[in-house]
Amino acid sequence: MSFPNHRPRRLRTTPAMRRLTAENRLAPADLILPAFIREGLTEPSPISSMPGVVQHTTDSLKRAAAEAVQLGVGGIMLFGVPAVRDAQGTASLDPDGVLNKAIRDVKAEVGDDLVIMGDVCLDEFTDHGHCGVLDAEGYVDNDATLEIYGKMAVAQADAGAHVLGPSGMMDGQIAVIRQALEESGHKNTAVLAYAAKYASAFYGPFREAVDSQLKGDRRTYQMDAANRREAILEVELDLEEGADMVMVKPAMSYLDILADVAAMSPVPVSAYQISGEYAMIEAAAANGWIDRRGAITESVLGIKRAGADTVLTYWASELAGWLKES
Repeated sequence: MSFPNHRPRRLRTTPAMRRLTAENRLAPADLILPAFIREGLTEPSPISSMPGVVQHTTDSLKRAAAEAVQLGVGGIMLFGVPAVRDAQGTASLDPDGVLNKAIRDVKAEVGDDLVIMGDVCLDEFTDHGHCGVLDAEGYVDNDATLEIYGKMAVAQADAGAHVLGPSGMMDGQIAVIRQALEESGHKNTAVLAYAAKYASAFYGPFREAVDSQLKGDRRTYQMDAANRREAILEVELDLEEGADMVMVKPAMSYLDILADVAAMSPVPVSAYQISGEYAMIEAAAANGWIDRRGAITESVLGIKRAGADTVLTYWASELAGWLKES
């Protein structure tokens, strides 16, 4: 007697059969490695809330980039931690500042073999920790911030970045950056818009990683976790302004948003598996509560299954190594 309703189980019988019939696959090229470099370090500095992740020196960052190339990782997203901050985030514009120098150093190390991305945001560079400059009442001044973003984008493109990642959620940021790039001769520099970036409780470890000076929160300009349809509006606005790629951040608690964006986006879609997601899995694995490798792989595959073309994850190089073994 035939049991057609058992058909799915017949496709799960062996590892080889499961590989053959898998609907989604991970590849090293799908992964983007976020990396931090801190000005003035003489050796890498571990981040306590993100075991295995460090604030890099120039040399250790170049080694990490070279390793990513060897493993077939798709890209690297760079974040700079300056020694000196001010209200305007002026260190972000210094050609020899920590982030611009890091882009230049990584480009010299790996050339075009790895897609080099720079974070276009002021939160690491301001003494108040917000993503833009503040007005007299203490609110982020959108238009004044855009003027700096345009200059920051050009500085990073001058340093050799292939892709710029505006993450500040300022209105009009993609249009301003695109115009600045065109006018400065960087027509081929792409823009990855943090189009749907939510105010999240899971950013905590990242703030340690960049030594954030933030007091309060960013809820007046990042998205509300309760809102779903609004994400599509944000993505549509960034696409109209010329975004080459769009991102949903965070990933874990926003897979519905990611699926919505993937269903409507005509450009590649990224998702950022953020610091809190990383920290939770590492903490649970350290306590023996979950299988570390299995949880890491499953979590990233779930993001890919929800519609991400690329995933920013702090496990990018480690996971790429596993994928090359299999």
